[in-house]
Amino acid sequence: MLPLTLPTIQNWSCHNCSGCCKQHLIEITEAERQRIVDQDWTEADGIPHRQAVVEPHAGPFWKRRYRLAHQSDGACVFLNEQGLCRIHAKFGEAAKPLACRIYPYAFHPAGKRITVSLRFSCPSVVKNLGRSCSQNKDEIKTLAKLVVPEGSDRIPAPLLNSRCSSNWDDVLRVTQVFHDFISDAETPLIERLYRTSLIASYFEQADLRSFSGERLDELLEVLGGAATQDELPQPVLPEKLDALHFRLLVAQYARKDTTADLGAGWWHRFQLLRSALKFARGIGMTPKLREEFAEVPFTALDEPFGPLPRETDELLTRYLQVKIEGLHFCGRAYYDVAVSGGLQSLLLVIPAVLWIARWIALSQNRRRLVIDDIQRALAMADHQHGYSPLFGSFSFRSRVSYLSNKGGLANLLLWYGRDA
Repeated sequence: MLPLTLPTIQNWSCHNCSGCCKQHLIEITEAERQRIVDQDWTEADGIPHRQAVVEPHAGPFWKRRYRLAHQSDGACVFLNEQGLCRIHAKFGEAAKPLACRIYPYAFHPAGKRITVSLRFSCPSVVKNLGRSCSQNKDEIKTLAKLVVPEGSDRIPAPLLNSRCSSNWDDVLRVTQVFHDFISDAETPLIERLYRTSLIASYFEQADLRSFSGERLDELLEVLGGAATQDELPQPVLPEKLDALHFRLLVAQYARKDTTADLGAGWWHRFQLLRSALKFARGIGMTPKLREEFAEVPFTALDEPFGPLPRETDELLTRYLQVKIEGLHFCGRAYYDVAVSGGLQSLLLVIPAVLWIARWIALSQNRRRLVIDDIQRALAMADHQHGYSPLFGSFSFRSRVSYLSNKGGLANLLLWYGRDA
């Protein structure tokens, strides 16, 4: 078992909110499927006849994939009226599918170590509630033994940028520099993120073939100096093409993709297409992507909303720290994207979250953000980030590249993070 790198700043304990049971499609192995069938669930247990497991829903005929069935509202069929898991209650935690036991932890290779990250789609992770990851170390080690495959130390390191391969020592060296830059508590949050986006852009465009070890350290120091030498510019309204790409990105973060939604047929797909066209135009009223969103003018989302809530700095800094420490933004953990491109995608989450938080506030007739708006927006965005197939598509990667390397990302951070 390789040693684990834990996110020591992050706390988590399950608070039985049942959110994960209501919004995730749970794939199971053939062995898990057979175990659930052998448990002989009946209608007396609250499970409709022969509906505990959905038969093959994906994969070739010689390697079918199975998933748990869902109730009409999209919730897992094993979720009871009290918001608890029927499998857990009847047979114990170890009888649950592995995907359910692991959430919200994520494990990623890092050479001779395994890094641990968490999914911020869980409200308890967002609010940093529960025991520290250090206190949960034994539980995390048990889960790691179940999911980390043999030979994970031989998994190659991700690319440093879109043109340059590397080794794990250099990847960890680079991620540590980005982590330290984002963690600088003496610099205001938005300025930190703005300057980090510049370094990521410089790094993506650099020819890194002759840089490794100490030479790579020297290059990063030069790029950091170039990103911090100028004063922070005034934010400006994003250009039309930047705004178009950004709205389409936000729409993908804000959409709701439960099993019930995905199984709604052609009408649901038609509604998604209509919503995408409205986001592309950015004129008139926003479409109602979720029940909690009201239709509000697109223009209202670019108006001043006052200063960000005081707790925003801690929340968004912790989010980025956990993702970067856990390598939850590049390589195998994120569509095999290079370190630079993965960091740019991660930074784009922040203006998207601030845009969605404004939408939540306007839906409640408020023009000032509260921390609950940002927490809810972050949980929505991280539910999609790194897990929706759309985010690994060529069109999405092109959109991220366009915004990140043309200065659009830097301005989006300033524009949606501005105080007034």
